[in-house]
Order: sequence, then C-alpha cells, then structure tokens
Amino acid sequence: MAHQSELQLENNLIQQLQGLGYASVKIQDGDALVSNLKSQLELFNQTTFTTKEFDAVLNHLAKGSVFEKAKTLRDRFQLTKEDGTSFYVRFFNSENTAANVYQVTNQISLEGSYKNRYDVTLLVNGLPLVQIELKRSGTEIKEAFNQINRYQLHSFWSNSGLFQYVQLFVISNGVNTKYLANNELQSVKQTFFWADATNKNITELMPFAKAFLNPTQLGKMIAHYIVINETHKIMMVLRPYQYYATEAIIKQVTHTSDNAYIWHTTGSGKTLTSFKASQILMDLPDVYKVVFVVDRKDLDFQTMNEFNAFKKDSVDVTDNTQSLVKQLTDNTKLVLTTIQKLNNAVSDRFKHQIEPLRHKKIVFIFDECHRSQFGETHERITKFFDKSQLIGFTGTPIFAENASKNDKGKRTTKDLFGDCLHKYVITDAIRDENVLRFGIEYVGKYKNKSKSFIDIEVEDIDKQEVLDSPMRIEKIVDYIIAHHDQKTFNKQYSALLTVSSIPNAVQYYDLFQQKKEAGEHDLRIATIFTFGANEDSDQAQDYLPDDEESEFGMAAEGPTAYASSHSRDKLETYIGHYNQMYNGSFTTKDSALFESYFKDISKRLKDREKKNFNDAKDRLDIVIVVNMMLTGFDAKKVNTLYVDKNLKQHGLIQAYSRTNRILGEQKSQGNILSFRNLKKATDEAITLFSNKDAIEVVTMPDYDKIAERFEEALKTMREITPTFQSVDDLETEDAEALFVQAFRKLLRAMNVLQSYTDFDWEDIAIDEQEFEDYKSKYLDLYEKVKRDTKKQKTSILDDIDFELELIHRDQINVAYILKLISQLKGTNTSEAKAQRKAILDLLGGDIQLRSKRELIQKFIDENLPNIKDGDNIEEEFEKFWQEQKVLALGKLCEEEHLDKAQFKALIDAYIYSGREPIKDEVFQCLDNRPSILQARVIGDRIIAKMKEFVELFEKGMVA
Repeated sequence: MAHQSELQLENNLIQQLQGLGYASVKIQDGDALVSNLKSQLELFNQTTFTTKEFDAVLNHLAKGSVFEKAKTLRDRFQLTKEDGTSFYVRFFNSENTAANVYQVTNQISLEGSYKNRYDVTLLVNGLPLVQIELKRSGTEIKEAFNQINRYQLHSFWSNSGLFQYVQLFVISNGVNTKYLANNELQSVKQTFFWADATNKNITELMPFAKAFLNPTQLGKMIAHYIVINETHKIMMVLRPYQYYATEAIIKQVTHTSDNAYIWHTTGSGKTLTSFKASQILMDLPDVYKVVFVVDRKDLDFQTMNEFNAFKKDSVDVTDNTQSLVKQLTDNTKLVLTTIQKLNNAVSDRFKHQIEPLRHKKIVFIFDECHRSQFGETHERITKFFDKSQLIGFTGTPIFAENASKNDKGKRTTKDLFGDCLHKYVITDAIRDENVLRFGIEYVGKYKNKSKSFIDIEVEDIDKQEVLDSPMRIEKIVDYIIAHHDQKTFNKQYSALLTVSSIPNAVQYYDLFQQKKEAGEHDLRIATIFTFGANEDSDQAQDYLPDDEESEFGMAAEGPTAYASSHSRDKLETYIGHYNQMYNGSFTTKDSALFESYFKDISKRLKDREKKNFNDAKDRLDIVIVVNMMLTGFDAKKVNTLYVDKNLKQHGLIQAYSRTNRILGEQKSQGNILSFRNLKKATDEAITLFSNKDAIEVVTMPDYDKIAERFEEALKTMREITPTFQSVDDLETEDAEALFVQAFRKLLRAMNVLQSYTDFDWEDIAIDEQEFEDYKSKYLDLYEKVKRDTKKQKTSILDDIDFELELIHRDQINVAYILKLISQLKGTNTSEAKAQRKAILDLLGGDIQLRSKRELIQKFIDENLPNIKDGDNIEEEFEKFWQEQKVLALGKLCEEEHLDKAQFKALIDAYIYSGREPIKDEVFQCLDNRPSILQARVIGDRIIAKMKEFVELFEKGMVA
C-alpha cells in the first residue's frame, strides 16, 4: 500500500474540518494573520476598531510569555476607544464556547530567526489556538514533535508573538495522532492519544479530528480542561480518562445525590483530575462547598502544594481542627483537610459550631478513598452532614478479596462509595505510556541464572530469626552496595528500601553507616520512621501518629507512648547524620522540626527532577522506610525499590508504584529488587487490580527475553552498517537516518539490559569496545546535525531525536582522564599508542567530555612530552586549561564585540546560579545595542556560544 503523502493528509483534514463547522481562510504570512485577527475580533466582540485602537489591542496581546498569554486569552482587555469610552475586549468565551468563531488555514509562513511554514492552523476569534503538524505515514510521529520545538525556537515569537497563543499542538502521521499542551520545556512523554470513555485509543487522524477537533469538544477542552499551573508556570491539558472522570463526577453531582468513586491507577494523575473536578463543582449553584479529604500528613503537604500549583492559594492549609471549623463556616469554597481533622470536627466538641452546615449540600472528595474511611469516621461524617455527597478516588479499590475486617465487618469500596463512575487500570496506563512497567528481580538461591556473588535465602523462609539475622541483612546490604549504581544509572536516580520493622530499619541503617565509615561505599542514606511502633505490617500504610491538634505531636514528645526510647535515640542520631550531610537542624525533640525533617526528605527526592537541582550537593540516594512513603508519595527520580518485607494486594501495588513514574527515555521501567519471594503475591495483586493476563503487561520480561530483543536490534543494525567503519560510507541522509534509528533502538535495548543484575557482555554478540565504536559514530552524526543547523542548513536528521540521555556510562570526568594520562608517562611506545587511543575513544563516547576531546588531545601531543615529572601533570594541565580558556573567551568577545570583563561576570553568574541570562543582560555587554529586528537573533547566538563555552571549560572538570 502506498504511503499517504503529507499534502494528501493536509487536504483531507482541511476538508473534514470544514464539514465540522470551521470556515476556511487563506492566510499566507504574518501580515495576513494580523489583518484576519482584526476582522475576527471585531466580529466576535460586535464592534469595529480604528487602526490606533487595534494597535493598542495588538500591543496588549504581544506582551508576556506563552504562559502569561494563556491567561491573557481567558481575560478581558479594557480598551480606551478614540471617542474616550471604555470597551472590554474579549478574546475567548469560556462560558459559551459556541459563541467563538472557528477558522482553519494552512501553510502560514512566518519569518523569525529562520523562515518556517506551518501545516494546519486552527484559529479561534482570529488567534491561532491549535497548531497541527503532519508527517507522511510511515514517518516517526516524534519528528512532528521535534518540528514543533524548532518552530517555537525559530519563529512563533515573531509577528507580535501571536503563535504563542497556541494552547494545543496536534501531531500526526495519519495512523498515530497525539495532542499536547504548549509549553517551553516539552517532552514527547507529555503527548497523549485521545480515547473514548472506555479508554479505547482513537489514533487515526480522521476519527481523532471528528472526536477531538470538532468545535464543541475543542471549545470545551480550551475553556475547561487546560489547567494553568502557577507554580511551574506551565499549561497542563487533561488526558482523556481524566476528562471522562471529571465529566462523570459533574453529571453525578448535578443530577443525583448518590455517592460514587473513580478507579484510576496509581500514578495516573488523580490529583489533577480531582482538582479539576473540585474547581468545576465549587462553581455549581447547588453546591455549598467542596471539601478535599486526604489521609496522612505527607499527602496533605504534597497535595496542598499540587493544589496550590494548579491555582495559587486555592488551599489554606488547616493546621488544627479549629482552623478547619473556621474554613467550613466561612466563605472558603474549597477546603483541603485530613480525614483525622474532619473526624474531630464532627465530634461533640465542635458539633455546635458547624451545626448550620448540617443541611447544606457539601461534596466531599476523598483521595485514596480505601484507607481510613473504613471505620467509624466514614459513618460519623455521613450521619452529621445529611446532604453530603461523597466522591472517592482510588488506584487500588477494596474488593471482597482484599477487604480487611473491622468492627463494621468487611467493607468494600462499593459498600462505602457506591458505583464506580470511571475506570482506568494499570494495564491501560502502561499501554498509554502514562506509567512504566515493573522490572522485578527476586534475589536469591532459587534464581535459575544468577551471577550474584552472594546467596540470600529468600524462598520459603518465614522464620523471624532467619529473616532478622545479622548475616542475612549484611549480605543484602553488600548486594545493594554492589548493584545500586547499575540500577540507578550511577546515582542519577534515588531508591527506597522498605523493611519489615523499626529494629530492622535500625539494623540496616547502622550497617550501611559502618560500611560507609570503612570506605566501602559513598551512598547518601537517610531513614524515617515513627519511633516506638514495632509492627510487621504487610500493608503499605503511610502515616504519622494521629493527634487532635497535630499529627506530629505524638511523634515528638510523647512521654509514655513508646515501648522503649531506643528507636527514638537511634533516629535522633540518624537525623544528626542527615543534618551534617545537608546542613540542617532537624530533631525528634520538637514536633515542628520532626515534621520538617519528613518534608525535607520528600522534597529532596521530588526536587531532583527540577532543572536547577544541584545533584552534587543535594542528592539523596536511598531512604530506608518501614511503612512511610509507600503510598501517596510521588517522585519521578525514584526508579528503584529494594524490598525486604512481606507485601500483598493493594499494599504491594502501591509500594511498587513509587518507582514507575514516567521521566524521559532513560528511565525504562520501575526496578523492584525483592529479597523475599513475593512472586505469588505479586501475580495475585496484578490479577486483582487488572486481570490474569495482565502479569506480562505490567512486569518486564526475564533477562533472556530482553537479551533476545537486543540481538534482533543488533541484527537490524548490522544489516545497515555491518561494521562501525561502514557508517562513514553511508552516502545519503536517508541512509544515515536509518542507521541513527537502528542504533537508537539498540541503545534502548541496552539501556534495559544493563539494568538487570545478570547483565554480562559475554551474553551478547557484540563486545563493549565495538559497541563504544558504533556509539562514537552515532555521536559524530549528532554533532554533524548540530553544525549544519547552526549554518542554517536543513537536514532530514534535524527532527530525529538522538535520545542522548540513553548514553550513560560510569562517572568519567577530567580528573579521571588525567589519571589515565599520567599512566602514559613511562610506558613504552606501543603501549602508549594503545593507551592514547583508548583515552581518545573514551572521550569520544562520553557526551560531556566529547567537546573537550580536541583540547585534551592537544595537551597529550604538545604538552605531555615536555613534562618531566608525572606528579606535575595535574598542575600543568590546569595551567594549560586556563590558558585555553582565556584564549577562547578573548576570541568569543572579539567575534561578538563584547566587553570581556562584563561578559566574564555574566558567565560566572550563570555557572553559579544555573540561571540562563536574559537578553538585556547580554546586550549590556555589547559595544552597541542591536536593532529590534536583530536583537533576538544576536541574543540567542551569544547565549548559545556562552553555553558552549561553559560546557567546554567548566562542566565535568571536577572530580
């Protein structure tokens, strides 16, 4: 079957959109875009603008970033007309989306740093709100995504920045179609398929356009289902299952007073769904108040932050029950609280104060509704608020099979919350790539193929004394030390270690600490537990002790609550270690400081995903927990869970799910290393929360299967390039693109393969050196594309993603290379030659050091022969490096006419803070400020050169 061309796709789509109610309009360039905007805004606002008035409107629209423009779109602009009257200009009608004017155009050309021509643009009231990029069928959809990123950089900002009003992008190759919100820092992982209410994906362009781009649905998405996240200054668009759940909740609350629940798997973004539902519900005329209820202090903290991120100050945190009572009785429309405080509020002590609310319609939204509500609390709330309506969210519902008994008998989610309004289970989330699969390894004797250097008894041992024996625990600690770098890509990710009791946590921590002091590892380890409790729970629970006024009150200074003060003293010591590592002042002796310790650990793990996180200074490698942090805690940079406790059913799925948040290409699965035989419990849990066939979908295949996939990818690559030298013989860019895609597939397979503890180069049909040689050729092609782009040459390789994050290796920096160089001294010529080649190969295969290869080679060839004493190599290299740095800075400043002292100060500030300078700061270093037309291009060019300078001379330079 012939591939459908891009032009055919485009024409068919435009025809279909016209049939759906879009007016077709011809807009060739920026001037025509502005002219059309004027006429459409006049039509939409039922007025006319003089040239001067429209200039004022255009100036208003030109201000701000993409994020700020999203707010401008939804706001009104007070225009003073030439006759002196005030007129409020609207740009979009969110209340009645049918009142907006919808148009479609194609092939608009805009000139920014480069000239770009866009495929299909949907205009609403004259503003481009949806940009559709098409690729012919058979092309990777990712190329359309990368094209959008280029347009954002090169031209969206031109012509008053009108294309920065784009709210949604759609990318398609006809067969696969996805949508995403418009943000500066985008990841292809944040692109979504649309689906129907049963989670069946609508992937083809025509059915997608009918379901998603018809004016009624698109208007609703832009008006109600794009969330403006104030904390991260980004737009977030809801995924289809979040949309259907929210719609179902609104329908339920509008038309009935019945309770209900939403089953969306852990990690699928329940907080965003519940926030959006709360936001819409609190504006319904019949709803008096919405109360969002969580169970556990840390989730209270995390959810509060996330809620406040979606809408600034939408949540006042309630520190105690009295403050909750105040919020319930004042005009706060949305209240966030814990179940414990809500329980207190309906107790006899506060009942008289909230009596006026008894007959009001209050909607309670319960996050993770399957825990604390299973007792008297649920009953008290429903009994007191007689018009209450309860909506529960859960990732792991309670069924008859996993219900535990209390004095009310066995209660399921259905018993307490009624019908399930929408389901999105773990298999749906894995299929849509919204969460990762689990790579589970059971470590111990009974593995068929294990090259582990220790034997950890794991099968059928349930004798407590064997499980707790110091010898066994030491073997596990040694195993973790040996494999942690492999599991976490050399500590780029963090891990949790969950153990069965507080004495176990103490044992583990002490052993890790002893081995650290003995120089056996350099892992940064912390632990958190509620001292005094000593139960071996097989449920993952996550709480700190309850207390009426403060959940941390008991944890801090309770005089008689504890079996012994031993665990308290131990924890105080461990917090002392943490304070030394991170310059803190936390303690168990003060409830607020103990609470802050817990929050600091959570924040440290969560913040690792941020661009400006200082990994060298603030990284935390492993947190040892008993029950805490195993539910409700999300951090994308946690990719490994070490397990030495019995888990089952919802507790097991919740705990495993700490590791499977999506983050880039490198994180291919959530690693579970179990030191107990949880195979049966794992299979049962997966079956319970999806179905029996789901086990293969949810968990990664065995090592041998992954090795087979690697071999297939290797065979494909060798068909294109039999040897690494043959990469140089590829004659066309099409041939180079085929090699890039084949080697990238090989990289992805290697990425997974190396995460297994069984990995051995001997198992595969390529040795390490040859793999590195191919990798160097792959990086050469990447460098070539970068060079061509700078020369404004377009290349079909431009939009291919090289996924450089997959190229990881042991931590190699200049200090390490210098050690190798010093070994060159005193070796005979043939050995030195081989060693020199090895060093240059090493530099060629490392992303960060590759830029330094030329200079280091120069040092080896020109300076090394003149150094008499090998001990002086480091000092001489430092001198050489500084000289080269001064020369390079001088050259850069001369080329760009920059004041050297000012520009050096700007570079130093960038190195220190990690904050990219704004263009005005760059222009202050120039002899003459550029014209408005030239400013952006010159500013971008100088900032790019500055980054290259820092990359070359600063990054990877310290041991």
